[in-house]
Amino acid sequence: MKLFSGRSNKVLAQRIADYLQLPLGKLSIFNFSDGEIGVAFDENIRNEDVYIIQSTNPPAENIIELMLLLDAARRASAHKVIAVIPYFGYGRQDRKHAPRVAISARMMMDMITAAGVDRIITMDLHSSQIQGFANLPFDHLYSRIALLDRLRQLNMDANNGVVLAPDMGSAKMSQSYAEKLGVGFALIDKRRPRPNEAKIANLVGDLENKHVLIIDDMIDTAGTICNAAEIAIEKGAMDVICVATHAVFSGKAIERLSSSPIEKIIVCDTIPIPEDKKLDKFEIISVGTVFGESIKRINSGQSLSSMFK
Repeated sequence: MKLFSGRSNKVLAQRIADYLQLPLGKLSIFNFSDGEIGVAFDENIRNEDVYIIQSTNPPAENIIELMLLLDAARRASAHKVIAVIPYFGYGRQDRKHAPRVAISARMMMDMITAAGVDRIITMDLHSSQIQGFANLPFDHLYSRIALLDRLRQLNMDANNGVVLAPDMGSAKMSQSYAEKLGVGFALIDKRRPRPNEAKIANLVGDLENKHVLIIDDMIDTAGTICNAAEIAIEKGAMDVICVATHAVFSGKAIERLSSSPIEKIIVCDTIPIPEDKKLDKFEIISVGTVFGESIKRINSGQSLSSMFK
């Protein structure tokens, strides 16, 4: 097998390669003067299993770059082409929530499939039903494999800790963390009057004199997370730690997080964080070993489900 990386997340790709003790393959990616993207494999990949690592976070060029890499690999007679997508963009647009809107997650999956991919590996989809949009092997990994060891170091238990789900969408994930950490569970009933805006409607659970963990699959504009943290403090929480897989950090996210009562923000490296957006309260946990181990098992025909146990 051979590993190649697009330009969206070279750091994570190198960590995956280091885990597998393989070099990243030679690849040329360039922009023409009009902005079009060109790609070329600079080594032979005929009859190889080719793993292409590329997140599809903004800008949209990352998606186009992935499609071109998949097409180039297929045309270079690769035996199999596997798309490793740490962050699957457009995952929140997975259904028709209003008339005359696109189901963008399905459209992205159709484009990836049409490019000739044989398998998809991704992590913490916003909606797990997206796996059903593709008629090919689809491996959905979980960041908790990397995060749980760090969270256990917080020494929380049922008496002093609680996992707070900031909305109904993250309730299942939060319940899973609460069970594995042996702590309590609480839920915020959130109403969203318009996109990227959240309004707290109700709180279910006891946060009085508790260490609170707020867990979600991503932080985008940080409105949901910051609102939940403020509610937790108002309800008597001793401190708040936020945990998320994908650090999208768009709009006023950094400004909100900087002024929020959140003590620490633990995120994964599925999306690179620019230096000018990093705060002292950030802690970044790498998921390179999770992707590396999954690739190793896929290549050798071993089970992936045992990783999650």
